[in-house]
Amino acid sequence: MSDSIKSSRAPVPLGAYPHARRCGSLLFLSGIGPRPPSGGTAAGVKLDANGEVLEYDIEAQVHAVCANVRSVLEDAGANWSDLVDITVFLTDIRRDFAAYNKVYASYFDGDGPTRTTIEVSRLPGPIAIEMKCIAALRD
Repeated sequence: MSDSIKSSRAPVPLGAYPHARRCGSLLFLSGIGPRPPSGGTAAGVKLDANGEVLEYDIEAQVHAVCANVRSVLEDAGANWSDLVDITVFLTDIRRDFAAYNKVYASYFDGDGPTRTTIEVSRLPGPIAIEMKCIAALRD
């Protein structure tokens, strides 16, 4: 049996899925992007009149994603240090990896959780990064 978690402090999901689902002592977070919880354009994104991305700031997006992940974790009764595995999706790994990696590393003491970083051609909405996380809950 699993429990569905929806956070009022994280962006509304773009589809029919919860922010997270608890299964036993594990918490599985859906992919979370850098959109603000209040809605609107993602952090660090400048759009043209047609809604196409003119430019974006990957560092601002990493910070926004981490804030959104933290909100979901906290609303599920977990915290940042409970993360055990993270999958990161970037739309331009060649351009963004170094800056993303620098900001990402600042959120962890020591090694942090295991991580996989994947380049994808597109993410839902005008965003350049999304994180999918697994946390191990404490008793």
